Amino acid sequence: MEVILKQDVKNLGDKDDVVSVKPGYGRNYLLPKGYAILATESARKVLAENLKQAQFKQDKIRKDADDIAARLEGVKLTIGAKAGETGKIFGAINTIQVADALKKEGFDVDRRRITFDSEPKFVGEYTANINLHKEVKVKVPFEVVAK
Repeated sequence: MEVILKQDVKNLGDKDDVVSVKPGYGRNYLLPKGYAILATESARKVLAENLKQAQFKQDKIRKDADDIAARLEGVKLTIGAKAGETGKIFGAINTIQVADALKKEGFDVDRRRITFDSEPKFVGEYTANINLHKEVKVKVPFEVVAK
């Protein structure tokens, strides 16, 4: 029996995979739980069309991420923070502050896509890693200065 998976199933396959399973497993578990549908000819055509449209959307998202990455290449941010005499910041610079600094430069980047190589706890220069897409990553330098 062949079925099309509607979601990832452990030890069987990923979403939109066409897999062959034993009839009892398909009828009694996968189909009633909504994990799969029968792989009829019409269901295969719908799947092919959905995959084609999803690929088109992914290409557009990738193209937009490449455009943003190209614009981010020359950007250097400056973030102000309260610091002591030794240069240690009270607290730490976090991704929200970097996202706000990017927004001031005209880039709308979600803070959850920003990571640091090392936690910025002192005045100095650091690098923020921005994951725009699973294949597009950009390193943006930023400087932490005392207010």
